[in-house]
Amino acid sequence: MKLWKRRGTGNDRGSGLPPETDGAAPWLFLLPSLLAVLVLVLLPFADAVRRSFFSAMSGQFVGMKNYLSVLQNGAFRLAAANTAKFAAVCIPVLLLFSLFLALLVNAFQEKRGIFKTSFLVPMAIPVASIVLLWQVVFHENGLFNVLLGAWGLEPVNWLDSSGTFFVLVFTYLWKNTGYDMVLWLSGLTAISPALYESAEIDGAGGLQRFFRITLPNLKPTLFTVTVLSLLNSFKVFREAYLIGGSYPNKSIYMLQHLFNNWFVDLDVDKMCAGAVLMALVVFLLILVLQRVWGREGMG
Repeated sequence: MKLWKRRGTGNDRGSGLPPETDGAAPWLFLLPSLLAVLVLVLLPFADAVRRSFFSAMSGQFVGMKNYLSVLQNGAFRLAAANTAKFAAVCIPVLLLFSLFLALLVNAFQEKRGIFKTSFLVPMAIPVASIVLLWQVVFHENGLFNVLLGAWGLEPVNWLDSSGTFFVLVFTYLWKNTGYDMVLWLSGLTAISPALYESAEIDGAGGLQRFFRITLPNLKPTLFTVTVLSLLNSFKVFREAYLIGGSYPNKSIYMLQHLFNNWFVDLDVDKMCAGAVLMALVVFLLILVLQRVWGREGMG
């Protein structure tokens, strides 16, 4: 009876464990994931940082020579500019379009599940199948050029021209819109309906409720969606590679193409230095976004 009473007290909250072990329980559950991140991510990245300061052939310490060689490389500047341009074009369009769809889907409460499933279908389609579909649509003799010909326009090989960039943008938006829409919906459902009811009673219109209630309460979701969209923008290499190969049209020559070519040529020192620079830029972008959202939240 004494043991039963001891377990029922509020100190250990009925867990059956001594109070001093309750704080270690979450870390025990996180330990496998932390070990996996340490072994598969942190240690390899630390080794890449170390290799970036050494010559791959002789193993001698070369300081910042590898970084200077990467920054002076014309292919790296082209790939970095294309990657930055791609992210700058895609992410704002994706955020606005996915938010617009989330607001529409949220208005249809009864059929929300059907819409969510439909918009998530592109994520389940293999990349090779998507590229095959794009070749049927955007090839010089594809369906899109047939429609342009009906309007009297000249056909364009959208898979090997300056228009290839827009095909890649369309692919990214088509594949990630549903995922971001679901994230927006989770943020919308977390907003209390009482806020909208009180604002409506006070005479606030639809736009006022959107800008005064919806957007301020979506700031945490906006940060999450922006970061995930930024990270997903670096995953279009598979589509770009299958469309144009290792050396596609220069409009879609991304950093991933460059790293892949350096890996094939065994330019380990350049590849490690470029990877460190890329990781540093992404980390700084996420840090800036976090500080901006933190200041807005404090305000």
